[in-house]
Amino acid sequence: MTALDPRRPVLVGGGQVNQRVDRGEDPLEPVDLMAEALRRAGKDSGASTDVLGQADTVGVVNVLSWRYRDPAALVASRLGASPRRTLHTVAGGNYPQALVNRVALDIAAGQTDLALLCGAEAWRTRMALRAVGERPDWSVQPDHLVPTVTLGDDTPMFHPGETARGLMMPVQHYPIFESALRAAAGRTPADHLVHLSELWAGFSAVAAANPHAWIQRRYTAEELREVGPDNRMIGFPYPKLMNSNNNVEQGAAVIMCSVGRARALGVPSDRWVFPWAGTDARDTPFVSNRPSLCASPAIAVAGARALALAGVGVDDVAHIDLYSCFPSAVQVAAAELGLGLDRPLTVTGGLSFAGGPWNDYVMHAIATMVAVLRADAGAVGLCTANGGFLTKHAFGVYSTSPPPAGSFRHAAPQAEVDAAGWVELCEEWDGPVTVEGATVMHDRAGAAEHGFYALRLPDGRRAWGTNDEPDVLDATERTEVIGRPGHLRPDGTLSLT
Repeated sequence: MTALDPRRPVLVGGGQVNQRVDRGEDPLEPVDLMAEALRRAGKDSGASTDVLGQADTVGVVNVLSWRYRDPAALVASRLGASPRRTLHTVAGGNYPQALVNRVALDIAAGQTDLALLCGAEAWRTRMALRAVGERPDWSVQPDHLVPTVTLGDDTPMFHPGETARGLMMPVQHYPIFESALRAAAGRTPADHLVHLSELWAGFSAVAAANPHAWIQRRYTAEELREVGPDNRMIGFPYPKLMNSNNNVEQGAAVIMCSVGRARALGVPSDRWVFPWAGTDARDTPFVSNRPSLCASPAIAVAGARALALAGVGVDDVAHIDLYSCFPSAVQVAAAELGLGLDRPLTVTGGLSFAGGPWNDYVMHAIATMVAVLRADAGAVGLCTANGGFLTKHAFGVYSTSPPPAGSFRHAAPQAEVDAAGWVELCEEWDGPVTVEGATVMHDRAGAAEHGFYALRLPDGRRAWGTNDEPDVLDATERTEVIGRPGHLRPDGTLSLT
């Protein structure tokens, strides 16, 4: 066997924590959830000496439930570490994997030897206090404190033409993608809902067997598509149980180091999981400019490149976790990667059931993948990560076997993604249009209240329209409106013809 390069990056530990405040457990602030997840990751490594206190790098995924100036510094202080570098990402669900990609490159280059990577949210507690006009007594850092490195592109993802029509939330955009997927598949709204419920039932089955899942329950397809008080419609065609569940208190962490440091720490080699390859890319920053509402050139290009860099094909991948904030995200990713929907596409159960702690879900996926691959030595795993509205993407290929291509390999094939082109947005139009995508938003009582429509002009440009008329909303949900002609007024109101 060829001797391993001591600079080869390796994951040696993974830890996850659910703070069940819904069952009476005391709330913890996000940095304490991170510290606990890292303590669990340290134990998971099986090291014969202290791991956490020796870290030279601590990286934290962007936290939304509380504003920290340099959360990695706080985490380090909780663990007795004195890192040379602290990293913090901008917002985006792609950044846990992007953070692993960055640190793997740093380890290979000799810039890092031992890194603690983590993230957490205490959203349920934060929202409960906000509802009664209170703020949590959590850590506050001086304004001048900043992380050593801020990772990521914080380019806005909302076009003024979208926000002018009220489009700015994932619960609005992903159902629109879903309508385009349904029309392309030739399904009726009723048949497509059955298709979605069967897909999501498979995810719930994985969550039911995952000890780290927030909802450890196996739902039937019928339960998932049945709309009722506990599963109200949110953005058609998605009832609540088909949406990401951010009402959680969760933390996750992984420990990365060089092979040389792993040996020095006394981490048994059967605990090692190697990152083989990673990629990062993005689709157009604004949904308005996407060539298609049911495709992702970035997933197709960057996903294929990650597999190629790892020297494997998609059929060689035994374990997969596709980013699963909504069913449309899974279906688009599966199609672009060449995966069938008839195989397991998650190792956690996904964001609806395992939990969707805002930007940090994929840290849970990677920590889970570490355990899954240890139990299936030599198998290959793939994690995908998505930020925004199918906007920012990251990929990671892993195995307990050393990468056949040598060390970790990485690419950012943005130029190839950009070659897919873009569509111009028309922000004001008075004239004929064709419906390209649609959703109906419902209020908290479940009543339909507002329709959003992606439209194409005769010259191919895109526009956005809205309608609040009950008969139009009903037609949007019960009939085929994709491809239907209409008239758009300058104020954005759509009339179907």
